[in-house]
Amino acid sequence: MSDPRIEPDEPRPEDVAPDDALDQALDDVPAGPSRAARFRAAAGRAGERARELDRSPALQRVVKRLRGVLPGDAHFGDPLSLGGARHVEAAGRAIVGLTGDRPGVVRELGLGGVQLWQSVLESFGRGIGEHEVALVFTDLVDFSRWSLAAGDDEVLRVLRQVGEAWEPPMTTRAGTIVKRLGDGLMVAFADPAAALDAVVEARDRLSALDVPDWRPRMRAGIHLGWPRRVGGDYLGVAVNVAARLGDAGRADEILISGDVLRRLDARTVETKRRRRIHLKGAPEGLEIHQVLSTSR
Repeated sequence: MSDPRIEPDEPRPEDVAPDDALDQALDDVPAGPSRAARFRAAAGRAGERARELDRSPALQRVVKRLRGVLPGDAHFGDPLSLGGARHVEAAGRAIVGLTGDRPGVVRELGLGGVQLWQSVLESFGRGIGEHEVALVFTDLVDFSRWSLAAGDDEVLRVLRQVGEAWEPPMTTRAGTIVKRLGDGLMVAFADPAAALDAVVEARDRLSALDVPDWRPRMRAGIHLGWPRRVGGDYLGVAVNVAARLGDAGRADEILISGDVLRRLDARTVETKRRRRIHLKGAPEGLEIHQVLSTSR
């Protein structure tokens, strides 16, 4: 028996096909922008604002400064540092792939997080390299000021002389030159004693150079650790500490960590503890010593 409340020609709800129901629902939408259209417009405006913030030079500078004080390699994210097969490199490649090659706040925050992640793993003895390495960073003091007035030709001539002065002591002691940093070097040694001997000789050879209006003087830092080898480079907290030691030195000064000092023959080196140096991103309790003389 049919329901007298439903007209014979009116379809019952259960007889309405899904497509017909959708058409009826759309017919009931009042004229003007729909809720979905308004949502899409708002989302578009929010997305554009987010892109503007991501491209903000001021915010990018803030995030890069933050990465500079975090433990680990503040340059993590370049093609060389992402060339490994470990999970950290894979995460870095994923971030670069999602954000593209353009600089941005989101990209820097993501890479900074992976940088910090790697340093935490290394603090627990994970994610480190397979071999102990003595890392050396050298730098020419006051080079930037002199080079501005010297001109490109003179700078190139002097840098060639500097390379001839301080690279042979490194390579003849089985040191591997990892990077030439313009006015500096990064060198890796298997033996901390060989690293110190090379740096001392390089400093002595450099002092013999005759450059008009400037005296080439070197500062250096040496640290011992287990950095990860990626391609032709080394990455990790040990690299960061060695670089900071090199930056913290004065003209003609060689700074070494306590880890290096404990591997040297105490009869061949005289040192002085430097207690007023604070290295950003360095492990807590790091000992810093100034090399006063060697007798090797």
